[in-house]
Amino acid sequence: MPATDLHRDLRSAVRDLCKAFPDSYWRALDAERAYPDRFVKALTDAGYLAALIPEEYGGSGLGVIEASIILEEINRSGGNAGACHAQMYTMGTLLRHGSDVQKRALLPKIASGELRLQAFGVTEPTTGSDTTQLKTTATRRGDRYIVRGQKVWISRAEHSDLLLLLVRTTPIDAVKKRTDGLSILLVDLREAVGRGLTIRPIRTMMNHATTELFFDDLEVPASALVGEEGLGFRYVIDGLNAERILIAAECVGDGRWFVDRATRYANARVVFNRPIGQNQGVQFPIARAHVNVEAADLMRFRAADLFDRGEPCGAEANMAKLLAADASWEAANVAVQTHGGFGFAEEYDVERKFRETRLYQVAPISTNLILAYVAEHVLGLPRSY
Repeated sequence: MPATDLHRDLRSAVRDLCKAFPDSYWRALDAERAYPDRFVKALTDAGYLAALIPEEYGGSGLGVIEASIILEEINRSGGNAGACHAQMYTMGTLLRHGSDVQKRALLPKIASGELRLQAFGVTEPTTGSDTTQLKTTATRRGDRYIVRGQKVWISRAEHSDLLLLLVRTTPIDAVKKRTDGLSILLVDLREAVGRGLTIRPIRTMMNHATTELFFDDLEVPASALVGEEGLGFRYVIDGLNAERILIAAECVGDGRWFVDRATRYANARVVFNRPIGQNQGVQFPIARAHVNVEAADLMRFRAADLFDRGEPCGAEANMAKLLAADASWEAANVAVQTHGGFGFAEEYDVERKFRETRLYQVAPISTNLILAYVAEHVLGLPRSY
């Protein structure tokens, strides 16, 4: 879509902010598996993480298009927006389905950075993507819920004040539809840890601050229920399109970073008395990676535009995420191949970004599940699972 003055100014401003956090900053964090607190604070102070929060709650009141531009530029600068991107889309559940009391008490503090809502507890070890079969339960006792169960791959739980938690409040054998009986609780992690909640970090191939959570009779106030009891699955689905569009934008940013780095190296590296970029065997993979990133970008903006206009965009959001994740992964492989042995050296940052962008073949939804969605909901093929 045509760039507006707002979009150009936004890109420029985010790039300027990211200049204070060069490759060496991210490289050092990666080596220590440390969280980018200083970067997240800078983004928060600039108001970028509150882009989707309405102005009445202290946010910028921007659309998903603008939010996606912010995240794209972070990744294109060599950073990793995955450290904080959930602050943008997770609050959408609270905004759309929370009570007026909850929204007025929490959204202004989330917008200002006084509170962090970075974590969403859905996935479990034994159920994975089969969300309706989750085992974590919340039993109502008077004015409280008692939570028991386990979650896994819950990112940023150690760096968040609040957690949106999907639980089963009605046993699956007592509901008509398997999607019924699930609810969302807003857990205050500052009070929960050590009082029924244990957080255990999971070390992964990339620096993603992910954890598993153990709930052992954690007491949560009934007032922490978001929306109506039993409708939590619907609320989760309601927020997935924004998440997938924003992740697609990050992949576009990664893809452009890889293409830029590969192009730069191919121009500078001289072998056999000529730059390696003069060879079509080097040129063509870089050119194809560029073409595919640009194509994915068009679908990203198509999906974001539909979302911001309030129109159905499930197919477009899913396709944008798939195309962008594939394009960034292709570009990552091209960048490594172009750099040869230096592509594996930490000082070039390609191997770090290579590991980071590989995640999006799997999360927050795998490529195969997107293909299954398109096959069933777009093409009308029989449900495969």
